[in-house]
Amino acid sequence: MFQGAAQLNLDGKGRLAIPARHRDMLLAHCMGQLVLTADADGCLLLYPQPEWQPIREKLMQLSAFNPRIRALQRFLVGHAEDVVMDAAGRVLVSPTLRSYASLDKRVMLVGQGNKFEIWDEARWQAQYEKLAGFTEGDLPPELAGFTL
Repeated sequence: MFQGAAQLNLDGKGRLAIPARHRDMLLAHCMGQLVLTADADGCLLLYPQPEWQPIREKLMQLSAFNPRIRALQRFLVGHAEDVVMDAAGRVLVSPTLRSYASLDKRVMLVGQGNKFEIWDEARWQAQYEKLAGFTEGDLPPELAGFTL
């Protein structure tokens, strides 16, 4: 569904303009109703609301008696914020989430199938450099035999 990386700027109010190539799909799929949340890798995740709902429901059905599950619930659901794409195709990233992901001005919007990742540009570059150094022995066993 969503793929590719785009270098973008946050405006002075913390708004991020979604690239035109994704706007129509987001309007058709979810009427611009989106969910932003934190990711453990230090970026943000941007989901169309219909994609987020089953994740949230499944996560919240897990036992809160398990401390690791409870921590994950607090992290993902606790950071989740409903956002609406405005008429100009922008979404407002709250100060809390901007602070968590160290977003200042220059960011990367990276399509990940059913969602986007939003990275600080310098953090994204560091991730990209790590990936560029992968060798076959570095890949997890699930990717054995995987070719492009």
